[in-house]
Amino acid sequence: MQAVVQSLLETDLYKFTMWQALLHSHPAAHAEYAFVCRNKTAFPLAELKEEVERELDHLCTLHFQDDEIAYLRGLRFIKSDFADFLTLFRFQRKFITVSIDGDTLNIHASGPQVHVMGFEIFVLYIVNELYFRRFDEAAALAEGRTRLQQKIALLREFEQQPAKQHPFEFFEFGVRRRFSGKWQDEVVATLAREVPQFMKGTSNVYLAKKYGLVPIGTMAHEYLQSFQAFGVRLRDFQSMALEEWVHEYRGDLGTALTDVVGMDAFLADFDLYFAKLFDGLRHDSGDPVIWGEKALAHYAKLRVDAHTKRLVFSDGLDLPTSIALYQHFADRIMTGFGIGTNLSNDCGIPALNIVMKLTTCNGQAVAKLSDAKGKTLCKDETFLAYLRQVFQHNLT
Repeated sequence: MQAVVQSLLETDLYKFTMWQALLHSHPAAHAEYAFVCRNKTAFPLAELKEEVERELDHLCTLHFQDDEIAYLRGLRFIKSDFADFLTLFRFQRKFITVSIDGDTLNIHASGPQVHVMGFEIFVLYIVNELYFRRFDEAAALAEGRTRLQQKIALLREFEQQPAKQHPFEFFEFGVRRRFSGKWQDEVVATLAREVPQFMKGTSNVYLAKKYGLVPIGTMAHEYLQSFQAFGVRLRDFQSMALEEWVHEYRGDLGTALTDVVGMDAFLADFDLYFAKLFDGLRHDSGDPVIWGEKALAHYAKLRVDAHTKRLVFSDGLDLPTSIALYQHFADRIMTGFGIGTNLSNDCGIPALNIVMKLTTCNGQAVAKLSDAKGKTLCKDETFLAYLRQVFQHNLT
C-alpha cells in the first residue's frame, strides 16, 4: 500500500514560519514532543505501532523536491537561507521513537528543535490515515461527499442573506486530523471550485501549491511556549516571542495566537505597540464570543480602529458555528474561520482527538494554560503551579 506521506511540503504553513523564526533566533534549542490521544478509539492505537514505525522510516527518506523549494522561495516571507537549509534537510530517525504501554501508543520526538519540530503534523496524519484505513473507505467517502455537498448548499443559502460590513471567509485547516490525504485533496479541490468566494486558502502547503490557493498560517502554541525556556523572565515570555516574530517577519504573518496562558494574560502583554503591528488575533480555546468581545474592548481601549483588524477563529469549528460567529462580529471587525476536522474528516466515523505537543525545551518544562479545561499537557506540576501563579490562571 502507498506510503502515507508523499511530500515534505504536505504540512501546515505555520510549521515553516515557526521553523524559520526559531532557526534564525534559537538554532541551538533542544526540544521534546509527545503524542497523546484524548478520546476513546474504536480499537487500541497500540495496534498501529509497527505500521507507524514503517511510515516514520519512510518519512526519514524524503527530501524537498526542487519545485517545492522554488515554491517556498516564492513566498515573500520565506528567506533565502531558510530555503537553502530546507534543500539539505532530512528527518533523522534516531530523534523519534514509538512504543506501547498496554493499549496506549506512545510517540516521542527529542533532539535539536529545528530537527524535530517538523515531525508533529506528519505523525498526526500518519496515525489518522492508518487508523481510518481499517474502516470501510467507500462507505466513508460516500458519506463524506454527501456531507460536503450539504456544506456547499448551506454556503449558497447563506450567500442570499444581507451583506455585513466585512465578508465571510474561511480557510481549510484539516491536514493534521484528516480522514486521508486523498480525501483532503478532494475536499479542498471541491471547495475551491464550488465556493471560491468564501474558501480563501488552506494550511496544507502542498495543496496550496497544487491548486494555486493561498497558504494560510502564522504561529502555533509551540512557538510561544518555547520562549518559556529561552532565558527571559517567565512573566515576559509572550512579549519576547511577539517581539522576535515582528523582527523576523516585519509586518508579514501578523496574526497572533492568544491562548498559551489565557486571553486575559495575553492582552496584558498586547499593548499599543503590538496592537498596531499585528493584523489580528487567533482564537483556539474558550468561549469564542467572550474572547472576541474582549479583543474588541481591548482595541477600543487602545483607540485602535477594529475595522482594520481581524479575528481568526479556529477552535473545533464547523460551518454553522462559523456563520453564527460571523453574524455576531462582522459589522465591527474583519473575521476569518479556520475549519479543520469538520471539513477533512466529516465522514460519519468519529474523528480522533490527537495532538503532539512540545513538553520540554532546553531541558525545562513548558506548558499551555488555555482558556478551556483539559488541554494542558505538562507533567511537571511544580512548573504548572508556578505558571498559573505568575499569570493568575485557574483553569486546568
